[in-house]
Amino acid sequence: MTIRLYDTSARQIRDFDPVKPGCVSIYLCGATVQAAPHIGHIRSGLNFDIMRRWFEYRGYEVTFVRNVTDIDDKIITKAREQGRPWWSIGYENERAFNDGYTALGCLPPTYEPRATGHVTEMVEMMRTLIERGHAYEADGSVYFDVRSWPDYLELSKQDLDEMRQPAEEGITGKRDPRDFAMWKATKPGEPDWETPWGRGRPGWHLECSAMAHKYLGSAFDVHGGGLDLIFPHHENEIAQAKAFGDEFARYWVHNAWVTMSGEKMSKSLGNSVLVSEMVKNWRPIVLRYYLGTPHYRSTIEYSEEALREAEAAFGRIEGFLQRVTELAGKTVEPAAEVPPAFAEAMDDDLGVPGALAVVHTTVRQGNSALAADDKDAAVARSAEVRAMLGVLGLDPLDEQWAGASEESEDLHGVVDSLVRLVLDQRESARARKDWATADAIRDQLVQAGLAIEDSPQGPRWTLSAR
Repeated sequence: MTIRLYDTSARQIRDFDPVKPGCVSIYLCGATVQAAPHIGHIRSGLNFDIMRRWFEYRGYEVTFVRNVTDIDDKIITKAREQGRPWWSIGYENERAFNDGYTALGCLPPTYEPRATGHVTEMVEMMRTLIERGHAYEADGSVYFDVRSWPDYLELSKQDLDEMRQPAEEGITGKRDPRDFAMWKATKPGEPDWETPWGRGRPGWHLECSAMAHKYLGSAFDVHGGGLDLIFPHHENEIAQAKAFGDEFARYWVHNAWVTMSGEKMSKSLGNSVLVSEMVKNWRPIVLRYYLGTPHYRSTIEYSEEALREAEAAFGRIEGFLQRVTELAGKTVEPAAEVPPAFAEAMDDDLGVPGALAVVHTTVRQGNSALAADDKDAAVARSAEVRAMLGVLGLDPLDEQWAGASEESEDLHGVVDSLVRLVLDQRESARARKDWATADAIRDQLVQAGLAIEDSPQGPRWTLSAR
């Protein structure tokens, strides 16, 4: 068994060889909390949640760090626009992100550090880099000297002579326009901290280099994030960390975007779909299926039609598990191991689409067993399906999804009783061969949003796909 991952730095899939045998350390660039999350933000968290779950299934002890960028130009701008303290903006949206991660079934990180809690580590990193000639102070700011590091741009594979750093407003004193700010001198009305070079606030890139070092040490396994972070953010992280003396990340893994009309989903374009609104209209487990089952390196083009297709596909899986539960008279426990074909797909760069194909094949086999009244085979397939879904965080019978509120359970019971009364009337009509009445009752239930299935155990109902 060897897990293989696509390493952005190498531009190829590589066998996974951990820094420490039996352990996996992952650093994921988390939220910049200037606004509430849309589904494009949460996709990254979902993809790396599945990575974490698969490593754990394979027996690794995983340390998963997902930071919070709670001080940033965008946060300060939002605070100014809304007339609120910067920390109020940050905390409100940090909670919104965590609510989104939780709603879609992401496991909590091992550590979730905030940038503002690690200024001491940032100052130490800057001091060392200045001493080694890789950084310099100018007008109260500190810059990284990109020409001092020969391997700069090793991740994005750009040509330094043709490269320009994104413009940074109010930045002065650079020796080279491509040098990037590690620390920004204080400005009126902005938050600041004391340093040997004057008061100011950290640059985005420095924050992650310092936090990754503190929580994962000088060398760790996987650094993750969205494709848009490759440059300048991850490139600049590498330069700082390696010039500081760290080996830093062995593997760079990047997830693709969620797009709308071909454009990356973003707050600035006004085309985002907030998670808080989506969960009002779609079951969170369906959203997880929709966002988590495409390959992490493939783009998802958002549409309601695609979401409805995901809902219907997941409904077929869920319906099979429900039918087996009714047949067995109890919940079937997950199998101890996933099928070999599922494991092979997941080992190959987290091939969730291939793994999901195994899930659907197993469901079809289980449905055939149900049709043949082969209880043992149906139960066995159900156990395999639950094991596979558990790895993907999609097992509807797991307590994280099945633990509905008492109010929801009570409401389901009331609806079930009412539907049963109507189905009994339909059965009576069928018994007296009044097919017109029986069909009319079924049509009315379908129009109400219910799917009716006539099984050997009697009629059963589920909510139909929208």
